[in-house]
Amino acid sequence: MKNGFKMILTDLDHTLLRSDGTISEHTLEVLSRCRNNGAKLAIATARYWIGAERYIDLLKPDYEITTDGTVVHADDDCIYSCAFTVEETNQIVKDIFAEFHDAEITVATGKTVLWNSLHIAESERLYKAVYCDYSEPLTCGANKIAVVLPKKEMAERIAEKNNCKLQCYRNEDMYAFLPRSSGKVQAILSLSERSGIPVSEFVAFGDDLNDIEMLRTCGTGVAVGNAIDEVKKVADHITATNDEDGVAVYLEKATAGR
Repeated sequence: MKNGFKMILTDLDHTLLRSDGTISEHTLEVLSRCRNNGAKLAIATARYWIGAERYIDLLKPDYEITTDGTVVHADDDCIYSCAFTVEETNQIVKDIFAEFHDAEITVATGKTVLWNSLHIAESERLYKAVYCDYSEPLTCGANKIAVVLPKKEMAERIAEKNNCKLQCYRNEDMYAFLPRSSGKVQAILSLSERSGIPVSEFVAFGDDLNDIEMLRTCGTGVAVGNAIDEVKKVADHITATNDEDGVAVYLEKATAGR
């Protein structure tokens, strides 16, 4: 490979995306150039698949790691899934309502998202969600269950009771419950096996706590300039901010003269 890596793996929000949710023409051009030179492209995002769909349509990545690393798709083919059992899923939903009766809960299973919101059509990210009031037990296991809660202690109690992973997000009061064995690292290892590309030849970009293990696992980990300090500390390199097209800036420098 001329550019020294064979897989570009990038987070979306606050990393590849600018603060206004766009991807610049400059970034698209640089990614296209890298792919023309033989690199594969994968996204790795906490977003549900339907919440990332418009970027998937734009980028047309080779692989999509979504739903906080619990699902990996290659086109329409699901190549990895980590999910709760049906019983675990229903218990977590029950425990959320016990903590906060008015909770609006999203339950993701594959590309489908269930949601008990009355404003689905108005949601920029989740307008394709399916309404569900959870009055009847679910018949599918969830890859991820998320809810906005007024106190972190509520989420911590639910996670402890159900022995699951609790994921918090930058500047949000959204909490996600994930299978204990889930994470972007497990998804990356599955992606490496499927693609035949060793993780040593991955370059990964991120900004938040849930990107730390991804940056550590991949051969080259890059923090954008607006990343939190914990991410910068583990990164091999720090590039420009997301609003300065940090991913593209790094890729251009890494491939210059090669």
